[in-house]
Amino acid sequence: MSGTAFGGILFAIMLALMVVRVPIGIAMFLCGAGGYVALTGNPTALLASLKNLAYARLSNYDLVVIPLFLLMGQFATHGGLSRSLFRFVSAFLGHLRGGVAMAAIGACAGFGAICGSSLATAATMGQVALPELRRFGYSGSLSTGALAAGGTLGIMIPPSVPLVIYAILTEESIGKLFMAAVIPGVIAMLGYMLVVKLIVTWRPAAGPAGPTVPWGERLKALAEVLPVLLVFVVVIVGIYGGWANPTEAAAIGAAACGILAIVGGMRTKGLVESAAGTAQATAMIFLVLLGADMLNATLALSQLPGELAAWVKGSGLSPLLVMVMILAIYIVLGCVMDSLAMILLTIPIFYPVVMGLDFWGMPHQDKSIWFGILALMVVEIGLVHPPVGLNVYIINRLARDVPLTETFKGVVPFLVSDALRIALLVYFPVLSLILVHTFKR
Repeated sequence: MSGTAFGGILFAIMLALMVVRVPIGIAMFLCGAGGYVALTGNPTALLASLKNLAYARLSNYDLVVIPLFLLMGQFATHGGLSRSLFRFVSAFLGHLRGGVAMAAIGACAGFGAICGSSLATAATMGQVALPELRRFGYSGSLSTGALAAGGTLGIMIPPSVPLVIYAILTEESIGKLFMAAVIPGVIAMLGYMLVVKLIVTWRPAAGPAGPTVPWGERLKALAEVLPVLLVFVVVIVGIYGGWANPTEAAAIGAAACGILAIVGGMRTKGLVESAAGTAQATAMIFLVLLGADMLNATLALSQLPGELAAWVKGSGLSPLLVMVMILAIYIVLGCVMDSLAMILLTIPIFYPVVMGLDFWGMPHQDKSIWFGILALMVVEIGLVHPPVGLNVYIINRLARDVPLTETFKGVVPFLVSDALRIALLVYFPVLSLILVHTFKR
């Protein structure tokens, strides 16, 4: 049996396990372990592999940044930093038609700069912004759609947990990937705000204008978020500037967010909840990591990545068509699995294929960074498109008076914005590379 056929069988079994609600990490591990025994014909070989698998993955020093970035987000949630961000953006945009929804999107981007998780961003900003959107009479579809889409900015705006995983899998620079994500992240935020503007222009009643906030209150709101902006600058510039490695910069950011949260009113209960939330999320991520490692080891043994790369190179398909096919596969996978699982499962397969193709003569490292940002953006779509759309379910759980169908209708215009942004980045890689080259060290 060819490696491609064997890999297809493994994927089918894994999807079947997921359908019966087996957690994705365990499903990947079981398929990987079973496939390893099937290929080697020797259970002892599996035990020998497992002996080093967990230690080799979890002893990776770079992985420490994941719980630290998650802790930053927990401190921001329990310390009231999310409310400060929303008040700040709302003070400047809330008086516009659709301005409160735009403020929610802007606050999601700001929260993503200290969080790194889309689900946490959607859940936190949903609790903060939904009451205000209701108070000003925003339609249910616009309110929930804007928050579900805005939540995806949690992984688009660095620091980003999926980008850290991508960097570790491809041995790419975390700092360069973070820098490359800044402009696409800003374009995503502005695109979502433009969608809100178009919706309220077409249906003015969907997003009424709020009151104008005096300049004194605007400046006060700005003063409240300056420390948060400083944390973002310190973390990103520290990593890319070279005076701190990613782990050190993440530790500084977590400590700074902790201090800001305590000053903002977080007490012992909030500290305990932050630690528990970080531990639970970290355990889930590391379980998925171990499952993906087991599955990827089996796929490598089957030679599926090499066979696929060789087939693509010999097929005569244009590189752009291959890229479009890869992005389409990501969108389909987004119907059944979360973003982290998609990155862990597909990068070992797709990365060699992309690196073996020529895109406008791009150097290897530029191509690697560009593909990482593209993959991140397409993975982000899976968080809001049906039937999974984890962000949609999170927001809909908070807005129980809005039917789920209305929320999915609300995200459709934002998905159009996503599609246009991906097309823009595919044809203009410079958008993700310009900051990397401008601040090259």
